[in-house]
Amino acid sequence: MTPAELAEVVLSAAHAVFADRGLDRSALPERTVVERPRNPEHGDYASTLALQLAKKVGQPPRELAAALAEQLGRAAGIKSVEIAGPGFLNIRLDAAAAGVLARSIVTAGPGYGHSDRLAGEKINLEFVSANPTGPVHIGGARWAAVGDAIGRLLRATGAQVGTEYYVNDAGTQIDRFAASLLAAARGEPTPEDGYGGAYIAEIAADVVARRPDVLTLADSDAQAVFRAEGVALMLDEIRTSLGQFGVEFDTWFSEQGLHDRGELEHALTRLRAQGHVQDADGAVWLRTTDFGDDKDRVLRKSNGEWTYFAADCAYYLDKRERGFERAVYMLGADHHGYVGRMRAMAACFGDDPAVTLEILIGQLVNLVRDGVPVRMSKRAGTVVSLEDLVDAIGVDAARYALARYSFDSPIDIDVELWTRATRDNPVYYVQYVAARTASVGRNAAEVGLTRGDAEAFRPELLDHEKENELLKALAEFPAVVATAAELREPHRVARYLEDLAGAYHRFYDNCRILPRGDEEVTDLHRARLWLNDATRTVIANGLDLLGVSAPERM
Repeated sequence: MTPAELAEVVLSAAHAVFADRGLDRSALPERTVVERPRNPEHGDYASTLALQLAKKVGQPPRELAAALAEQLGRAAGIKSVEIAGPGFLNIRLDAAAAGVLARSIVTAGPGYGHSDRLAGEKINLEFVSANPTGPVHIGGARWAAVGDAIGRLLRATGAQVGTEYYVNDAGTQIDRFAASLLAAARGEPTPEDGYGGAYIAEIAADVVARRPDVLTLADSDAQAVFRAEGVALMLDEIRTSLGQFGVEFDTWFSEQGLHDRGELEHALTRLRAQGHVQDADGAVWLRTTDFGDDKDRVLRKSNGEWTYFAADCAYYLDKRERGFERAVYMLGADHHGYVGRMRAMAACFGDDPAVTLEILIGQLVNLVRDGVPVRMSKRAGTVVSLEDLVDAIGVDAARYALARYSFDSPIDIDVELWTRATRDNPVYYVQYVAARTASVGRNAAEVGLTRGDAEAFRPELLDHEKENELLKALAEFPAVVATAAELREPHRVARYLEDLAGAYHRFYDNCRILPRGDEEVTDLHRARLWLNDATRTVIANGLDLLGVSAPERM
């Protein structure tokens, strides 16, 4: 029995009690939850439903709790129910009800942990979106790992998700990038405010190889070639490095395309219709202060040029007109100032930003070698890139390390720690369980032990304390996935997997799975093999949500 199934039993019991007592059933919630007590001696699960309802229906909490406990005691799979404090219900399951979960997990396979909690939501999830002026740096790598994991979580809970990379291929940064390439091709110094580093010389050489005539062109024409060809080459490199990192996007959206299709003008027309645009000093302004911004924002300068903010407006409107009900933006640590203006902008379009807009701000990440952070600077050419990170610790460790911590906290990734084959390396600790459970399965086959027919599975035999502890941990997985998706917090999955790994190790150390020597294979061995395989299923499913492999051997 999963916590969700037990919660349904508790709610069903409440409906029965309310009917018997003639209480107002409209006071009952559509759903309830049960939680694991901090102290295992207090039972397997606890419910506060009696406390929540007593005041609403004018009943003494303990009296209502007693009625619920009596009703629950009749339910299949419940061993006992005790009343604690002012009206808490402490519930214990019988071994069979707890143990049957192992079969349910193995049967569900990759689907275990998935739900329809967010079914019907259509979400645009934009992340990384670094300017195509250099390799993906370690900060972008963090968003790649976290963003991809959030996308996986949202899909696992039923949401319709479109992942997107916004290509900033318009504006002065691209002009500087093109000028830097041209200078490198001519053997000239990097322009002021330009981009340096070995990758600039490499891309410049590739452009010249593609277009040998480029160095004979006038400066403006040559720079136009380097702009177009250089951005295309840089994007190819970004796509390749992200693809090797296990991150694919549904859409690569071009900022320049917004300009070419006239979408900035379209957005301006929509904003004018909403009544929040004014013309002053030869420029066009959006009165974002109408919705709490600290100042109004220029959409079009007095010289006729569009601003970056105008492109932001057009891009948001494009997402909404593609049918996305919520636009999630994942921005870097230096973008806190964007939150107010973006929320105000959504309101200027007539939207409720609390519903249609979500902005996540990530914090810095450092790669640490020998206790010293490696500093990065794209323009100085000392970028700590995604490839550098992967070369240092590998894809699995990099993705796990980046997703393991709340994205709003800065982190240091210690190369020595994340390459260590010991229990203090979190990804090794979890993947070791994946490998050990697979190894148990192989060894079981060698001695003739199989799980047997599902109908012959005897879950009541899984009554050891450590078996119960492991089963309770496995039962929590669907709720962890749902919460992680709703809160956009994949680190919850990582921390859960580490706790699950600990529970499995304690089970493995205390409960013999394989028969010794000539020992006869028993139903208990088979039941424990079900539990072993259920653990591998959950470990693999959880790691997959983080984009990390579940190895069969280590």
